Amino acid sequence: MKFEKEEQERLERQRIEEEKWHQLEEKDLERRTQELEELYLLEMCFPEAEKLKQETRSLSRWMHYLACDGNPDPSESQEMNSFISLWREELNQSFEAVMEKSKLVLYQSSNLADVDSGNMEKTIRDENINVYLWANLKKNPRHKSVRFPSTQMGLEIPRILATSDIALRLLHTSYDHISPVLPTLEPEEEEPAPAEPVKEEAEAPETEKPEVEEAEGSANELVELTQEEAKDGEEQEKEEGQMIFLEEDTLDEAKQYELEMKLLSDKVLEAQEFLVKNASEKPDVTHSADVDLCQFMMVGGVFHLDILHLPPLCKSVKGWMMVELPKGGLQNFTYPPENVEDVDPENVFPPIEVTLEVPEHVVFFEEPVVVRWDAEDQCWKKDAISDVYYREEEKLLSFSLEMPCPISLAQDLHVNMPYVTWELTPLDLNKALLTVTTVFTEFQIQIKENLCLLSSIKLKDPRPFSTLEGKWMAPIPFIIALKRAGLNIFPTRYACFYVTDNQKASSVEMRAYRQMALLSSAFAFHWSKWNSVCNYKKVVFKVREQVTSKSDSSAWALLMFSGDRAQKLKLTEESEAFSETVEEGTEFHSSLYHMVKDFASQEAMERIRNSTCQYVDSVCHLLLSTRVLNFA
Repeated sequence: MKFEKEEQERLERQRIEEEKWHQLEEKDLERRTQELEELYLLEMCFPEAEKLKQETRSLSRWMHYLACDGNPDPSESQEMNSFISLWREELNQSFEAVMEKSKLVLYQSSNLADVDSGNMEKTIRDENINVYLWANLKKNPRHKSVRFPSTQMGLEIPRILATSDIALRLLHTSYDHISPVLPTLEPEEEEPAPAEPVKEEAEAPETEKPEVEEAEGSANELVELTQEEAKDGEEQEKEEGQMIFLEEDTLDEAKQYELEMKLLSDKVLEAQEFLVKNASEKPDVTHSADVDLCQFMMVGGVFHLDILHLPPLCKSVKGWMMVELPKGGLQNFTYPPENVEDVDPENVFPPIEVTLEVPEHVVFFEEPVVVRWDAEDQCWKKDAISDVYYREEEKLLSFSLEMPCPISLAQDLHVNMPYVTWELTPLDLNKALLTVTTVFTEFQIQIKENLCLLSSIKLKDPRPFSTLEGKWMAPIPFIIALKRAGLNIFPTRYACFYVTDNQKASSVEMRAYRQMALLSSAFAFHWSKWNSVCNYKKVVFKVREQVTSKSDSSAWALLMFSGDRAQKLKLTEESEAFSETVEEGTEFHSSLYHMVKDFASQEAMERIRNSTCQYVDSVCHLLLSTRVLNFA
């Protein structure tokens, strides 16, 4: 009997819950159309921001045209192609100029010899290129250590090189000019449907003729108008005609603007969803030694190590300096030799021990992966490199290299993923702070209008941060600058193959970021552990009103959003199990905006309405780029 009674009570509670749920759904459906219309008007800020960008680009093109300085227009592919071709030639000339300097130094190496060692050591520095040279003049087998001046970089060369007529050249470029550019997937473009012909509105009935014409038509029946009255009638007719034309022009312009914004809105929506769309297939890596550029990126530039035949040295003859210039310039010294007969290469041709300084402006959260460029296969490889040792405090990296070749330092693109936690906090109107906490550090990114700033980051070595400190940048240049410094919290479309994510539906994720950005001037958002537990078509996060920069005393509320429905959950972060039970006294809504409107203050809603389109667009772009709902 007791069991039956408990079962009846359970069924009754279930019936009541289902009845309440259906009532909430019916009420949500009744107001859905109105709420979606209001949301559409709010989200018009995204096409408005894009239109401002287009106008800025148009103004920039016009100013570029007026400047007539020979620089290309970035929007014109022909001009850019011509410029890139010429730029490559100029780059080669600049590169060759540095190489030419190194040749001249080597030709005069006998005059630049070090007093202690008798060998030549020289450093040539440029803005983005540094060249370190060493010439083996003494050929002393005991002098196998090479140290470049004003740096801690150097090499330990084998005995066979220490007794040969060679020169060593280590060229460091601060940028990666070797790695191939991965093909970029572009959103599929649907063929536009043929536009339906717009039906012209029925012509307005002709304006009634002025009274003067009626007077002329029926002079015998009506009193003849005076000339002044006739003149007044003609002016009135002209004004009425002008008003009709103005109204038609205004209507045409309004329709054209509405159509333009609708097309722009669809284009922005498609581009935003593409940012959070995962790739369907993982790229193939042909060999186990090859470096997967979807998983790693080169940080700190490229080091080119070359072993050269020592050129003929200059001689002083009767007050003249004479030097023999060999045909073909400097010649590479092959090490180890390609053809070796009856000799064990492991004993006779040991590897070269290299010590490199990690550039000051980059960060490695883990030990750098040393890779070499294979010119034949046109890819980065991890083989032929051994005994890697990284001294983190001194930022020195030592390793053994079997052959001279271009070298670079790789870092996992996803070293800071998945995130530990995140928070988006409003600071003021059109100002917010995005905090992303990872296993290694905490990023604090400030957003103001259409600019971003790395306001704080916890690093053992503050030098990399100093290069970005105080620099406000637009979102895209800001993201590129952080990636180049090794500070990557921006997952690519291939990240899902290398790191555990929440596998959220791209459309739901994208809509959540858009609506969070709309509310970001007045509401704070925070990570929730239930987000990884709920269905992939839903996201869960904490939210609370915060109209001041100081922490608000109001408690966090848990919201669940499915792209077209928002609801306040009854559970808390301390609950034992996940439940979609709705908080008592709350209802379903079609958007986050209408959900928070139920418990928001008037000041908060006023701040949301006063947020600029550029600010909302910038916050949205950062959320789309970090994808905190999917990777935390």
